[in-house]
Amino acid sequence: MSPDSLACGSVRSAADVNDQIRALWRRAGGSLSAQERAEYELLVVEWAAAIRGEVIEAA
Repeated sequence: MSPDSLACGSVRSAADVNDQIRALWRRAGGSLSAQERAEYELLVVEWAAAIRGEVIEAA
């Protein structure tokens, strides 16, 4: 996942991204490697964008 793909907003729902974040933590066993940390950070940014999109759509 590249930061450019996040520029136009999240395509996935916040729930989908949250599920992926939870799966990452389960696979990592609670301790993230440098590569997993980078993936986690991108997922959090995508999740935040999805949350903002859902709030805007609901308003």
